[in-house]
Amino acid sequence: MQLFANESLGARPHIAVLGSNKLGNFVVTTPLLRGLKAKYPGCILDFFGSDRTAEFERQLATIDWRMALHTSTPETPQTLIAAIDRRRQQVGPYDLVINCDDDSDRTQAIIPYLQPTYLVGSPTPLGADPRLNVSQHRVQAIRQDPNWNSPTFVQTHVPLVQSNYIAEIFCRLAYVETNFTQLDLPTQIPPFAVPDVLIHVTASRAAKLWPREYWQQLIQWCQQQALTVGLVGSAPAVQKQHYHASDTEDWLLATTALIDLRGQATLPELAGALAQTRAFVTVDTGPLHVAAAVGCPTVAIFGNDSEGDGASPMRLWAPRQPHVTLALSQVKCTHCQAQQFKNTHCVLSEHRCMMAVFPETVMTSLQHCLSLTEGYNSP
Repeated sequence: MQLFANESLGARPHIAVLGSNKLGNFVVTTPLLRGLKAKYPGCILDFFGSDRTAEFERQLATIDWRMALHTSTPETPQTLIAAIDRRRQQVGPYDLVINCDDDSDRTQAIIPYLQPTYLVGSPTPLGADPRLNVSQHRVQAIRQDPNWNSPTFVQTHVPLVQSNYIAEIFCRLAYVETNFTQLDLPTQIPPFAVPDVLIHVTASRAAKLWPREYWQQLIQWCQQQALTVGLVGSAPAVQKQHYHASDTEDWLLATTALIDLRGQATLPELAGALAQTRAFVTVDTGPLHVAAAVGCPTVAIFGNDSEGDGASPMRLWAPRQPHVTLALSQVKCTHCQAQQFKNTHCVLSEHRCMMAVFPETVMTSLQHCLSLTEGYNSP
């Protein structure tokens, strides 16, 4: 095994991409998957993903075979190894493995069993192998940069990258040229009438949440414009367990005319609903990237200022699509950056960065999004 430096992989290479267990992470790997298929037309592309994104993985045309590496009921190592052995017997050894989830112990542990000829991403257990010394490899050394979100990241690695955007970085590491902002997702018609506006209010980090009173004001403003508003997300129990929903969603449903659509759609159906709605308003979370992929006019609420400092690693993760408008904070705060965004909750007594994304700012952005679909009739 050695680090990939764009060596020839032959006419029909066997490639594996290792993903994570988060929705947004999967969406931003789709340019890499498409780019690999374009660069190696005869390749066989395997994807090691998650139960959470399995509905997308099974329907995405660029994936030839998939397996859930991240599951709520993990397979035993013996089961995983047996599945990998069967796959190698079916289509041959792995020529290239691209690790898009360096932080995961499961991902790190599986690489030695894949036994690829070439690797993108340095596996910690094998770090002593001189062939995997990233300090001698300028492109793969990008993986060792401690902060892809840094404002100096591009300057440090020019001309290898042109932006901090995570989708571009994944492609650059694999020597793939493609449209990094084109995200590919399958869609299906949702099983409900799609409201004029959809919203998503929860996130995996509470530090990214917008005040519930602000959401209430936004929903009431929509009502005054005769716009219907629907709440999307996982089923209520899942939302409360994993996405810091607390009682915010229930409170909004009780105090406004919000339509509860949580848990009523598969992921492709959610993508279909976002493709149909006139506009989407969300905090920094997985459905934001789904909306970016399907062309939905979107207001993305970030607790970051105009320089990119704030609650999220915005330089790295903010969608670059023109139909996504960023609603930013009027306050600069670098406490989350100091914690490398590993703090679940705001570390201050007052969540000032999100409180300074004022409802009027979001309403103005939403008006712009709605103007893009003026005269639009929902199917």
